[in-house]
Amino acid sequence: MNRFITNKALVLRVRNQGESNREAFFLNAEMGIIRAVVYGGPKSRLRSYVSPFHSGILYLYHDPVRDSYKVSDFDVIKWRPGIRENYERTVIAGAIAETILAGDGGGSNCQDAARLAGLSYDALENAGIEHAERILIHFLWNWTDILGARPEFEDEASCISIKNPGALHWLKVIENLEPALLVRYSLDEISLNYAKSLCLDILASTLGRHLSSWENI
Repeated sequence: MNRFITNKALVLRVRNQGESNREAFFLNAEMGIIRAVVYGGPKSRLRSYVSPFHSGILYLYHDPVRDSYKVSDFDVIKWRPGIRENYERTVIAGAIAETILAGDGGGSNCQDAARLAGLSYDALENAGIEHAERILIHFLWNWTDILGARPEFEDEASCISIKNPGALHWLKVIENLEPALLVRYSLDEISLNYAKSLCLDILASTLGRHLSSWENI
């Protein structure tokens, strides 16, 4: 395997590693989830570039002996500052990132996962509260499909009971839309909450647990 890798990637999560280094988790359309070390102190340019929700060109060094990765450079193409300027957007963006990580980046469907994540974050950057919630639900619903977990509700053997057909109809209408267009497709609050709960229940059953970030959305 080539020791030097260059590809587009989305930063999902960054956490401290030791006194000055950080560990970053990226989503890439070819490799899925990439975990790599970012070296440098608080004033490092690279450290500021490798931040959650940024997308760009990722330069990696692969150590074949340890099978580990180091970030050599990261050229940011999309900064998405609007996500961090609003609490609701930040919470939703974090929930999307944790859901992607828990689902192993979509597994063999990492190309679809990368496209869905990028479009979701693009739309979320300047979304109002109502639009942001629709973006989240749209992501969750399509993530059930990426994981191969979406039930066929027309099947009488389906174990999930649908108590709000209007919510399911809305989900089917919006599932193939780009997230930015969801601003045009409204739904009453009760049905939106039902649609979100339905998606979370399906994902929790698939992953075997509820994620902590779901408690705040």
